[in-house]
Amino acid sequence: MLELSGLLGSYTAIHADEETFARTVSEIRAGEWDGLNVTMPHKSLAASACDEVSMGARTSWSVNTLFMSDGRLTGESTDTTALASLLEQDRFDSSAPILVLGAGGGAAAVLAGIGQREIHVAARRSDAAEELANRFGTRMAAWGTPIVGAVVINSTPVGMAGETLPENVLAASSGLIDLAYGQVDTPAVSWTRFSGLPVVDGYEFLVRQAIDSFAIWTGVRIPFERLMQTLRKT
Repeated sequence: MLELSGLLGSYTAIHADEETFARTVSEIRAGEWDGLNVTMPHKSLAASACDEVSMGARTSWSVNTLFMSDGRLTGESTDTTALASLLEQDRFDSSAPILVLGAGGGAAAVLAGIGQREIHVAARRSDAAEELANRFGTRMAAWGTPIVGAVVINSTPVGMAGETLPENVLAASSGLIDLAYGQVDTPAVSWTRFSGLPVVDGYEFLVRQAIDSFAIWTGVRIPFERLMQTLRKT
């Protein structure tokens, strides 16, 4: 994205435990970094480290983008903003119910971006699903229970190692947004594509949330299609 934007800079990966994370937060406060992305399992920790968080990040208590604003460490969840923009696209039925799979920070960030819909939450740990559903005022579904016509949003790691989501859940769906990603399509993405239903894979989602983060840090928004064309050539 730096190359496409014409800006000079670098993007560096840091493998961080909690101690490294705390040190890196001190460095961004000192101006040594212009911004930071945060991945699991530190998204809740990142929210706690901020002086200020966006409404979506406050709702989910999940932050993946850090930046300084008026001397204050500020947090945003571009998982939330990317999901919201995807659901606004014509490829998904705007009246369809939503089935969120998972009950962790990723699921919370997703729920914060959905808006006014019929929403169901399911997780392999029913207690965690119930807690999250109660927190967001949504319905709870048992893991593996199909919701007819729902857009399924998988916020679990299921699929990253070739595992499959419950087939009846996909068969009853009207589309899939899969946050799990890897070198190849997850089985759920492959099945949904083969069935001719609308699908967003984890790679597309990753790119879209990265575009939002980059725009926060630089003020420059890289068009999605232009970035994807560049990435396909590399």
